[in-house]
Amino acid sequence: MGRSPYTDMERPPLSETALRRALLGDGALWTALDYRMRTGSTNADVASAARDGTAEGYVVVADEQTAGRGRLDRAWYSPPRAGLAVSVLLRPGRAVPARGWSPVAISGYGAVPLLAGVALVEAVRRIAEVDATLKWPNDLLIDGRKCAGVLAETVPERDAGGAPTEVTPAGVAPAVVVGIGLNVTLREPELPRADATSLQLAGATCVDRDPMLRAVLRGIAEWYVRWRDAGGDPVESGVVDTYRLHCTTIGRPVRVSLPDGTEVAGIASGVDDNGALVIDGRRIAAGDVAHVRAG
Repeated sequence: MGRSPYTDMERPPLSETALRRALLGDGALWTALDYRMRTGSTNADVASAARDGTAEGYVVVADEQTAGRGRLDRAWYSPPRAGLAVSVLLRPGRAVPARGWSPVAISGYGAVPLLAGVALVEAVRRIAEVDATLKWPNDLLIDGRKCAGVLAETVPERDAGGAPTEVTPAGVAPAVVVGIGLNVTLREPELPRADATSLQLAGATCVDRDPMLRAVLRGIAEWYVRWRDAGGDPVESGVVDTYRLHCTTIGRPVRVSLPDGTEVAGIASGVDDNGALVIDGRRIAAGDVAHVRAG
């Protein structure tokens, strides 16, 4: 017999019907929503749909992930219904004449994780009423402890023969899958790492996953539409300035582990208009940041 979703009523299941009614509809960015009690990875599910040509606006939400991962392929797991695991499909490289949108160049895709991080931190601050911040590139911190993460991945489509398509001058561009994992009601023994926390442990005034999920998805949609309306310009849309406002990495001593295995240490003086971290004048496009105590 399968496990009942009602065994822990402090962690009730979400309502797929209510979510669809609230988030989908004429003019909405979100076009389809699948709610799963259990899956390997919501990002993998949406990436598979992207390769098969699914339209922009597809959303997958899961109560439990068994193979979720964050940046650098780190595992991301929480008990059933103790957090939010959601991934969305965006296609910024495609024109949308009905909205007046031209394709965004792939070089501009770096704004997508920024706007997702902004949407997440704004939703958490508003719904949970906690002092959440962002650590570059997109960890959500509360009192210096990680409560959530954002993972954005580009995904090529498959051609008629099943092979990945190539990016061409004609504008065939990869999709972007954005995944968010948020710890909501995890208790101390359930935390995945010593420097993690949850909304409940941080004293949130609301730990109901339904309004939190709605706020996050509405926030992503609002910022994405604003960005696309601005032609994919992170400055004109306000994305990068708002990200800087919430980014607690700026102005701090940091140590960054780069993808090639080397490290860079120094003062994070800012985030540039393309989302790169600037350390003592050096531009860092990707890396794993550790905040270092001064002195």
